[in-house]
Amino acid sequence: MRLTTPPRPLDVESLFPELAPHRRTATRLHPRAGATGVHDSHIGGPMLWPADEPWPVCEAPHGRGAAAGGPRPLLAVAQLYGRDVPDLPAGPDGGDLLQLFWCPFDAHGPTGAGMYVHLHWRRAAEVRQILDEPPAPGPVGFDGYVPSPCVLHPEQVTEYPYIELLTGALGARVEEWEDAQEEAAYEADGSEADGEGDGGPVPSYQCDLSIAPGWKAGGHAAWNLTGPGSMDCRTCGSAMDLLLTIATHEWQADGTSWIPLEEQPDDRTRTPTGVVVGNHGKLNIFTCPQDLSHPHRFSVQ
Repeated sequence: MRLTTPPRPLDVESLFPELAPHRRTATRLHPRAGATGVHDSHIGGPMLWPADEPWPVCEAPHGRGAAAGGPRPLLAVAQLYGRDVPDLPAGPDGGDLLQLFWCPFDAHGPTGAGMYVHLHWRRAAEVRQILDEPPAPGPVGFDGYVPSPCVLHPEQVTEYPYIELLTGALGARVEEWEDAQEEAAYEADGSEADGEGDGGPVPSYQCDLSIAPGWKAGGHAAWNLTGPGSMDCRTCGSAMDLLLTIATHEWQADGTSWIPLEEQPDDRTRTPTGVVVGNHGKLNIFTCPQDLSHPHRFSVQ
């Protein structure tokens, strides 16, 4: 199945030619319910994991009772083959397969109430004997951490920076244009504009012209909850790149222009994975462009 993002309502570079140097590609993963296998790129399916390699675990305490004792197997969230995802960088030592895990409890970090995300890169051809049965994860702290099996339909799109990252004369011009669009939307439907656009006949930079919603690799990060943050590598100080965005929704109610041409808006295609992250439904994962083996960072939005 092919899923195609509709053309943007406006050519944003014709409005703001200064955006051209900030253009980036991103790969929308378009997860949809389906049967998955170890040799597929997928969400919530079986991992290509060697039978003789320890499964990743979380060492943190997980509260009281049965969930508290000992290391806990991590949940398998996604695996992405480089052949399928154009905006996925090559991993350390030529790794062509990225495997993503997390702990199903919010019990980590300085507050003791944060996420724990684990990335593993490998060379797929080196896996000879595949693990038949991963360890059972046991109880989970939140059902929104358990992904439903989904196949992927990757599609490369073009993105531009989050609006609050546009500075100077360019930022001022885009903000002024955005304000004018909000006024036009108000006049068109007679309701109060909310600053986010409505994905309708009056397009918005924020919702329609800049950053694609949903699960994706690469591109620009959205900062809807916290506002723009600095993501620098804690090992070498380099500015980090967005590796993945994990999203609760494939599109927002105020950004329906991103719904694939082949689909109708419904809950099955808007929330196919069952994953729920953050107040605004995004987890941005960043990696060091100098060395992917440096520890990653993430921001929940």
